[in-house]
Amino acid sequence: MSIRRLSRILASLLLGASFATLAQKSSLTVYTALETDQLKAYKEAFEKSNPTVEINWVRDSTGVITARLVAEKANPRADVVMGVAASSLAVLDIEGMLQAYAPAGLARIPAQYRDAKNPPAWVGMDVFGTTVCFNTVEAAKRNLPKPESWKDLTKPAYAGQVVMPHPASSGTGYLAVIGWMTSFGEADAWKFMDGLHANIAQYTHSGSAPCARAAAGEFTVGISFEYRANREKARGAPIDLVFPTEGLGWDLEAIAIHKGTKNQAAAQKLLDWSITDEAMGLYANNFAIVAIPTLSKPLPHVPADYASRLVKADFGWAAKNRERILAEWSKRFESKAAPR
Repeated sequence: MSIRRLSRILASLLLGASFATLAQKSSLTVYTALETDQLKAYKEAFEKSNPTVEINWVRDSTGVITARLVAEKANPRADVVMGVAASSLAVLDIEGMLQAYAPAGLARIPAQYRDAKNPPAWVGMDVFGTTVCFNTVEAAKRNLPKPESWKDLTKPAYAGQVVMPHPASSGTGYLAVIGWMTSFGEADAWKFMDGLHANIAQYTHSGSAPCARAAAGEFTVGISFEYRANREKARGAPIDLVFPTEGLGWDLEAIAIHKGTKNQAAAQKLLDWSITDEAMGLYANNFAIVAIPTLSKPLPHVPADYASRLVKADFGWAAKNRERILAEWSKRFESKAAPR
């Protein structure tokens, strides 16, 4: 056999193998509220470890993604829900929309960072908690003191200088509200939010937007979460990160398989990967606490005792009371919501 003919045969075999690989490749539709600047790294790392599976993201804020999933309940389109607040995944679980699955290595995830059922309906990835972004330059112009507590933000000096996320649109907004209810009790939390509302300039539909707008100098105070606050600070924004003394509301970015997926095997691969050391290392670049605590690492500008500042979380209660709380919140405060 000539070398030329042998080369043609080998090339044909390789081409056939390439087509076979493409034909066998699974495409996963993953609904997510992960920050846009995190998506590329997670996708590339997973697909490198799992070359027969491709992620296709569908991204929006937590509240929007949750509402979309519920609206699609009768005709589901998602295979996996990833990077969405655990309190929202608990809502989907109540609706019977999640497929329980125990990913490989689940025993490494502490009980407080995963669904209590066995196998769990969802598994945590990392913790995100409420953080105040305080623009020191704008504060100096207005002679505003740096707040130390949540209740400081109800003082008249901050009138028109505070932005926060809308809790129906943003998981960050909802965890802030739940955090205040945990810290103050529900009745006093509504009183606090009435006082805060007097100083609110706008409720945004993104958890990142308040910090980004404070960092840009549009407002002095942005109620957001530590990932975005830390990122804006690292980029050189003139902000200080404030962790109010009464405690911080928090939630988990979590992952779950959507019931009815036609890509069960590929979905399980993504959940298995999501709690590997590799995945936790990527989360730890962004968040101070990951769901395998021994793999957490310090972040600049986030205090070493951050975990002790988090209020006690009850994701089940937050899910069961979500509709009631949001209806009351909207009745009181919707007038300052940003246009959609």
